Amino acid sequence: MPRKMRRMELRLHFNPKRIFLWVILLFLFTPFILSFLAAKSVTEEIPLSQAISDIGNSRVEKVGVDGERLILTYRGGEQRTSRKEGNETLVEILKNSDVDPQSVTIEVHDQSMGRVWWDIAGTVLPLLFMGLFFLFLIRQARGAQDSLFTFGRSKAKLFSKGRQTVTFADVGGVAEAKKELEEVVDFLKHPRKYSRLGARTPKGVLLVGPSGTGKTLLARAVAGEAGVPFFSMAGSEFMEMLVGVGASRVRDLFDTAKRSSPAIIFIDEIDAIGRVRGLGVAGGHDEREQTLNQILVEMDGFTPNDNVIVLAATNRGDLLDPALLRPGRFDRRVTLDLPDIEERKRVLLIHAKGKPISRDVDWDKVAKRTVGFSGADLENMLNEAAILAARVDKHSVDTSDIEEAATKVKLGPEKKRLQGDYERRMTAYHEGGHAVVGHLSSYSDRVHRVSIVSRGLALGFTLMPPEKDKYTQTRSELLDTIKTLLGGRAAEELVFSELTGGAASDIDKVTRIARSMVEDYGMSDIGPVNLGPQWDASEWGRAIVEPSQLSQEMQAKVDVEIKKIVDVAYKEAVKILTKYREQLDAVAAELVKKESLDGEEFEKIMGMPKAQPPSGEKGRD
Repeated sequence: MPRKMRRMELRLHFNPKRIFLWVILLFLFTPFILSFLAAKSVTEEIPLSQAISDIGNSRVEKVGVDGERLILTYRGGEQRTSRKEGNETLVEILKNSDVDPQSVTIEVHDQSMGRVWWDIAGTVLPLLFMGLFFLFLIRQARGAQDSLFTFGRSKAKLFSKGRQTVTFADVGGVAEAKKELEEVVDFLKHPRKYSRLGARTPKGVLLVGPSGTGKTLLARAVAGEAGVPFFSMAGSEFMEMLVGVGASRVRDLFDTAKRSSPAIIFIDEIDAIGRVRGLGVAGGHDEREQTLNQILVEMDGFTPNDNVIVLAATNRGDLLDPALLRPGRFDRRVTLDLPDIEERKRVLLIHAKGKPISRDVDWDKVAKRTVGFSGADLENMLNEAAILAARVDKHSVDTSDIEEAATKVKLGPEKKRLQGDYERRMTAYHEGGHAVVGHLSSYSDRVHRVSIVSRGLALGFTLMPPEKDKYTQTRSELLDTIKTLLGGRAAEELVFSELTGGAASDIDKVTRIARSMVEDYGMSDIGPVNLGPQWDASEWGRAIVEPSQLSQEMQAKVDVEIKKIVDVAYKEAVKILTKYREQLDAVAAELVKKESLDGEEFEKIMGMPKAQPPSGEKGRD
């Protein structure tokens, strides 16, 4: 290991308090350890009467006298110890016992100063280190007491210039949001350019969008581009058990940012503290509401706050308090959506850096294949593709790896389930029914992949991603979607004269689409009337869902219309499969044999091009 890395490891694992505690414990137990070892090393101790008897019998060659302790060295080299009274000498004891003192060599050892100091140390050191130990405990308790008064301190992380490596060049798929934030950064870097025209710095920018669209990544890019102190904190970090801690941390955060102004404060998941007030269990004195009140005051209260910009992110913008969203607090509301095809391509190219990608990868096709993927999904897809390539010792990531990774991210990993021949054939006909009906429906999307390989909870899947991004759907497209979803159930009934529970998910989706067509979109004979639950967005920003106020007669009509849509679509699916039964059998047989078919293989088996809308009708450009 290099010397620098070794020093770093020592520096990381070095804890002065822990070492000091171990030193104290070592010195506290040293006398006991030494006494134990000394007791183990001492020779056998015999009674004084036996010692005198051994001396009288000339078995002892030499006796060493060390105070009251006698050390007897026998003629065979063995040593034993004994003890005498302190007021008599060994010579007197031998004479009183009628033993000639001249029969043994007597050596008197005076107690050395080292032994005296050792005795003193053995008495004083334990007391000294015990006192140090209790002093250490007192200091620790005092530190804990001091930390009690730091609960109100902000826990925001400070990112100075150079500490964050992510920049706007590393963010793709959110061009409009990036432009808004680039203006905010430019405000802080060149304030005079805007102030001379009377423009004021925005107080706050709120990033709203679903998970994975890059809200936090954009904030990190702002920290890398701003060149000013950047304070980052999560909304949940303001809250504690103690009352008033959240408001105190808000004050401390803004005070710290003001002292470092111009500065940026980033609050991630602000909906944790910024929800509509007045809905808490404890009423207006709820701790979360007090924290929100303090944020409102700090952003646009009595004291001006011109040089601190608040950047916040949430995926529940509908829950935020309207006082927080008004101009003067969050002046800008930036919505981040799922990336379109061009933005997906840019995101893919950004995340492909540093990965050896094969030349056969067509990023335009990959971008079309990944409709509905967020930026996080795309990054995860390329990472999974690299893992799949490394698993089989490839030198680069190719198209097959990316295709498998995209399917894995969307549907989950493959599962090898033990299925019988009958069940495999039924699954093959089910998925083949989806594919055949979708291929022969004019307004449905092209079949991309059909498989009877189990993923997640599904025994098989049929992928029909849209070739272009769609933001609205026509009635014809919705009806063809319902027809395609019912193609699996229709194939089961047509071929096996039997029904299975495998169509449960399809039926659920069909019912939801049909109900939305009747209740929300007005696509039925009832007309353009909203028959579903009512969303009331009042002036106070409270989104209230009111239950449907339909009469029993009208609800019965709604149910009839839903059933009519589903029944017509199902009959059309059965009609298509009956007419093209030969193609259905061929697709199912090939699925049983290969388990998976891509779009080109499927269309080759069908022997006919994809059905298109009637001539003269404008399609989607």
